[in-house]
Amino acid sequence: MSREFPDWVDPWKAADGRRSFQGTMPLKRMKRLAPLLAPAEWRDASFSAAFGYDRQGMLTVDLHVEAMLPLVCQRSLEIYLEPVVRHSMLAVVEGVAEQDLVPEHYEPVLAEQGRLALLDLVEDELLLALPQVPRKPEPEPGGAQRSDYREIAGGESGGEERTHRPFEGLADLLGKRGK
Repeated sequence: MSREFPDWVDPWKAADGRRSFQGTMPLKRMKRLAPLLAPAEWRDASFSAAFGYDRQGMLTVDLHVEAMLPLVCQRSLEIYLEPVVRHSMLAVVEGVAEQDLVPEHYEPVLAEQGRLALLDLVEDELLLALPQVPRKPEPEPGGAQRSDYREIAGGESGGEERTHRPFEGLADLLGKRGK
C-alpha cells in the first residue's frame, strides 16, 4: 500500500493549497466493498484526487480510480477480474440542503465534520462501478468455441453447420401424452 496521502483531508485547506493526493489502497480495507468481492487474492486500487475550486468558487475534487475487482461470474460461477477505470468530478458540500445547488456535471459529496476520508471516496467510486450482474467477458470472436461446439455436437468439421434445437423432441413428447 502506498501511503502518500492522509486518511482524512480537510477539503477547504486542500483546495486552498491546490493539493493533490495519489496512491494505492487495499480492497480489503473497504468495508462496504469487500463482502461483494470474490474470495480471491486481494488487490489494491490506485487513485488520484486533486482538490481545487471551479470558476463559480465551488470546492471540487477531480477523482481518478483504477482497480481490478475479483468478482464471481453469474453465468459460469468462475472468479474473474473486472477492470474498473473511473473519473469523477465531485463537489464538496457541508450539508444535505446544499446538494440541490450542485450543478449537474458534479457529483455532490458530503464533508462530515469538515473533512473527507479518501478511502470512502475511492470505495464509493468502486461500488458505483460494480456491474449489476457480474459476467466474465466473452472470448474474442473467431476463437475456438465455434469449432469446439461442432466437435461436441457431432464431429462436423466444416461444410454444413449443425443447429442446436433444444426443444426438437418436445412436440413428439406432447403428442404421445395427448394420445
